[in-house]
Amino acid sequence: MAQFGDGLEKAVQRSFTRPIPKSAGAQMRYLVRQLKGTRAAAELLGVSQRTVERYLKNQIRKPRPQLAARLETEVRGRWQPQIRARARQRAATTDGIVIDTRARIGYTAPIGSTDDARLRQLTVALPPQYAARLFDAQQEGADDGRLQEITAEALKDVYFQDGGRRAGTLEQVRFTDVEHVDFEL
Repeated sequence: MAQFGDGLEKAVQRSFTRPIPKSAGAQMRYLVRQLKGTRAAAELLGVSQRTVERYLKNQIRKPRPQLAARLETEVRGRWQPQIRARARQRAATTDGIVIDTRARIGYTAPIGSTDDARLRQLTVALPPQYAARLFDAQQEGADDGRLQEITAEALKDVYFQDGGRRAGTLEQVRFTDVEHVDFEL
């Protein structure tokens, strides 16, 4: 399950100024326009070119559930690219990103400290440099494990070390057993 990648994508999608098209025909028209042809849309969706043309003419109005989900996913992934880029840029340069998570979080520290991992519910505002690292890694195609590592580093710096004001000997944060993670721009 790609919790971190999906969470980042949902956070960006919340910045959309208009909803995606609702009907299958409108979604198909948008996708054909974006891909510049019915053949490319058909190949992407795994249907025939004639099926795509029938959706464009409203001869088919209700797609199969599997096709409806794939169509919505493809449209949502391409919807409002400039708004999406602007939201990422704003989070990476000025605003930062807020993470809300429930996970088992612990740390590696010198002997004598209570470093046992325990279930924590955290809502933490991460500075822009961590938002930039998360979005850059996502753009490069990083897996969920890498996004989780970046988030753990951010929590170490912001939550545990408070930007360098405490816990200076903290070595590594363990961020496991993630029950949920949600991002907000």
